[in-house]
Amino acid sequence: MIGRSRRSVVSATAPVDRRGPDPLVVGSSRRMRAVADFVRVIRNSESNVLITGETGTGKETIANLIHESSPRRGRPFVPVSCAVLTETLIESELFGHERGSFTGAIKERPGRFEMADAGTIFLDDIDDVPPSVQVKLLRVIQQRVVERVGGTRQIPVDVRIVTGSKRSLREMVVEGKFRGDLYYRLNVLPIWLPALRERRDDIPLLTDHFMRRFFEAKSRRVPELSGTVRDAFLRYSWPGNVRELENACERIAQTCHCDTVRFACMPAGILLDAQKQRPTSIVEPSAFATSISLDERLHEVERQLITWALKASHGNKSRAAELLRIKRSTLGDRIRKLSLDHLARE
Repeated sequence: MIGRSRRSVVSATAPVDRRGPDPLVVGSSRRMRAVADFVRVIRNSESNVLITGETGTGKETIANLIHESSPRRGRPFVPVSCAVLTETLIESELFGHERGSFTGAIKERPGRFEMADAGTIFLDDIDDVPPSVQVKLLRVIQQRVVERVGGTRQIPVDVRIVTGSKRSLREMVVEGKFRGDLYYRLNVLPIWLPALRERRDDIPLLTDHFMRRFFEAKSRRVPELSGTVRDAFLRYSWPGNVRELENACERIAQTCHCDTVRFACMPAGILLDAQKQRPTSIVEPSAFATSISLDERLHEVERQLITWALKASHGNKSRAAELLRIKRSTLGDRIRKLSLDHLARE
């Protein structure tokens, strides 16, 4: 698979401001406004751009904004995810191949650089490119020509090169894992994208946007988010960054049919994280206790956790079992054993 099917920051369909990025797309926090301002500054530049940020922070979206803000808009924008390409395949994908150059090459095929001619190519996960291909990339940058696999022709290309990396290329250079000369060629205009946990002010804006997108796509009214849900979203660490937030909103749109999105409507991972942050004393015995019954303590813990899961799921056994990461049949047995049937429904 070449590239990604969905944008990672906010919207793949939001109209692009030809004078610069749409504020909704990049967020309103100070750090993301700085990114937007920098994109506006470099809009007419032809220099290479290196975008660094964790997976899911929106590197492809920013790369697309750079392209759409530049004189090359209207020409091809070609994203390539280098991480999903094997070492033998990536060279053919980037530079193309001639007929008969390898088994299965039944006809000549232009590479991604040729497809991006007069436009912009975005090489995401450049940190995953093997050393053998790094050498050839350096040659393309220096000479602005590509040579197809199995060919001898030098094909001129006019492309703006934007790259994305989830790791520090500078550190990889020090470790001997990335060519220093290529790094300095790519890192002319650096952009660093903060993780979502580092720009929490954007979480409500992004959440509302994703909720509108997914509910309106189903021709449904967009429900309100309860204060508990908004608080949980703000507190959650979002290891998958904006892409994880997008997926969470999509899941809510698929599974929630309430007038208000409540605590139990959230994905299980966020629910469990929110529960962990709540104060509890079920495992802290009194400092004056002379002895503790382990069986009684475990029985108490089990009762409280199952009670929480049933209340969070409004008595739905399947949902409660999912929250507790156990089988529904196992949960049913424990509910009967603990006489909690009054909290459950079929």
